[in-house]
Amino acid sequence: MDHSPVLRWLEERALPAPGSGGIRCMLRFRSAADFRRFAREWRERHPPGQQASAAVRLLPLVHGVSFTLPAGRPIGSPWAGCAIEPDVRARVHGTVRSVPAVEQGIPWGVRQIRAPQAWRLTTGHNIKVGVIDTGIDFGHPDLRHSVSRGINLLARSMLPHDDNGHGTHIAGTIAAANQLYGMVGVAPRAVIHPVKAFDHNGSAYVSDIILGIEWCIRNRMDIINMSFGMKTRSRALLAAVQNAWRAGIIIVASSGNDAKRKAIDYPARFPQTVSVGATTRMQRIAPFSNRGSLVDIYAPGDKIISAWLRGKYNEMSGTSMSTSHVTGAIALLLAYRPGLSPAEIKEILRNSMNPLRGAKAPKRTGEIDVMRMLAAADRLG
Repeated sequence: MDHSPVLRWLEERALPAPGSGGIRCMLRFRSAADFRRFAREWRERHPPGQQASAAVRLLPLVHGVSFTLPAGRPIGSPWAGCAIEPDVRARVHGTVRSVPAVEQGIPWGVRQIRAPQAWRLTTGHNIKVGVIDTGIDFGHPDLRHSVSRGINLLARSMLPHDDNGHGTHIAGTIAAANQLYGMVGVAPRAVIHPVKAFDHNGSAYVSDIILGIEWCIRNRMDIINMSFGMKTRSRALLAAVQNAWRAGIIIVASSGNDAKRKAIDYPARFPQTVSVGATTRMQRIAPFSNRGSLVDIYAPGDKIISAWLRGKYNEMSGTSMSTSHVTGAIALLLAYRPGLSPAEIKEILRNSMNPLRGAKAPKRTGEIDVMRMLAAADRLG
């Protein structure tokens, strides 16, 4: 198949660098073989280091490329064997409220899901958790023994240092381990692999998230935490999520903070994820949380204290915080019962939830309970 029309089209139209203004796009080949041939030809024509090489990024996981087109130019596929979609931004589902805080011991959310009762059976030992977020505070005393190197997709030569705080907060709830002087997360022996795709504003392009998922698959993560969302459905992101599912990786995603009753954000809306809503100390759905039949499970997300930048702590609310509780719980489960598939994990969660409180609480879902979850895993055989 002749790929020269696609090659010429990208060479003529793609702006020199992703940050040079214009419209971010992704082009995906319908055939994996066509993509491989195109990628080989592109590398031959544009070796690393050339300006054109920097202008077009390969996305092998979804058989595509990302690039920037000049604003005002028509966006249309240059070839019948491929399709174009916008490379939209996602945002972290973090801060409904954010105030400095002090934490010592076990936070209320970790207690409410009954994680401490499970630590005699499992602590999440060596479960690999990819956290696609804003990075991590490597120097935080509560995370020092829980963090691997990870990757910075925004600056490949640098460590994924957190310049926002959200990623560090998420990591703390999942796997903080400093009971004497700091806090303890849900799975204190799990290993966080920070995947920095989000900038200091808590924003990321879908193409960077896809590269993050690809990194997680290649490095054999057990769980991917996605405490972010967007309103736009992306076929490319769906393809990446499906690839992770087929690779045996469970993805946990936040439903969003818009208080919607019948809609949730992407990627949580994809059926290959565990979609998470937020609860309060009273085991009621938090007022800000999205809810409804598309939410798989709920977890504490209101006024959650966790690790923050420069070794400090912060109180945050959002379905992001709920997602990190569920991720930690699944890390405990996978250390207790290694080898569970994503489908089996979703079935165990469905069969082990605590009913929510409130007259209007949904009946088909509930709040995560670690001890009930482990018991359901035992019943699975």
